[in-house]
Amino acid sequence: MLNDAAKTGLSFGLTSGIITTLGLIVGLHSGTHSKAVVIGGILTIAVADAFSDALGIHVAQESQNRHGTKAIWASTLATFAAKLTFALTFVIPILLLPMDSAIVASVLWGLLLLGGFSFYLARERGVSPWGVVGEHVIIALAVIMITHYLGEWIAEVFA
Repeated sequence: MLNDAAKTGLSFGLTSGIITTLGLIVGLHSGTHSKAVVIGGILTIAVADAFSDALGIHVAQESQNRHGTKAIWASTLATFAAKLTFALTFVIPILLLPMDSAIVASVLWGLLLLGGFSFYLARERGVSPWGVVGEHVIIALAVIMITHYLGEWIAEVFA
């Protein structure tokens, strides 16, 4: 079982990695339809955002002045590892499938991961899992829809 610090990092990194990467993939695909651009975006965000989020968790926990150094670093490293790992998993469908199919597969993969983890967390907290899963999936779907239309708009305006 994970300690609280590692669970914080894993939860944040997984959620952020999935939602951020899905938004990026969908937006870049809608705007460019370029496999190279989407893969470049995934690799860039996997590294840059993993470092950024890990530092964000690190500083946020330091500012609370409630956590020891070991717990802060456990959250920091777990956030980095989760964000990097989960973001990089989205490269696989992009490499292996035609772009339209890869986007659908990526969305399904992301929603499956997010839904599964949300279900696990809700059960662990002793609350109804379907409300938690629904809430998290709806937020992810909103990000996907918004970034899709944003990508289309950018392509239209800057074409």
